[in-house]
Amino acid sequence: MKVKTETFLATLKDEKGQNLVEFALVVPILLLLVLGIAEFGRAWMTKNILTGAAREAVRVAAVGGNGVARGDNVLVSANLPGSTIVTDGTDTEGNPMKIATVTYIYNFFIIMKLVPGIPDNVTLLSTTTMRTE
Repeated sequence: MKVKTETFLATLKDEKGQNLVEFALVVPILLLLVLGIAEFGRAWMTKNILTGAAREAVRVAAVGGNGVARGDNVLVSANLPGSTIVTDGTDTEGNPMKIATVTYIYNFFIIMKLVPGIPDNVTLLSTTTMRTE
């Protein structure tokens, strides 16, 4: 009986590669999760910058100023070129409208393409509307 107990204890202590195998299985999932959180944070920050630029532009456009230039200044300071303004506080004939609407569209490029099937870019859209004075 004593021999069997000693061999059983010896086999319990002989698990040198177990930690390495568990680490190799968990690390890819953990890295995917951390990088996904970082990418989502970048997209959220970009969306907030677009929303702030649209708010600034529509505030200026609502009081009769050049909201387009103000919103573009916010985007240039955030290094987001390529955003497009769809409309401002005028109608098609150039007359002021009762509401001013500014829309920014930005193609957010995904840097960390780790999972197949994820698109290269995502379109972020921010629209703000305010009543004109």
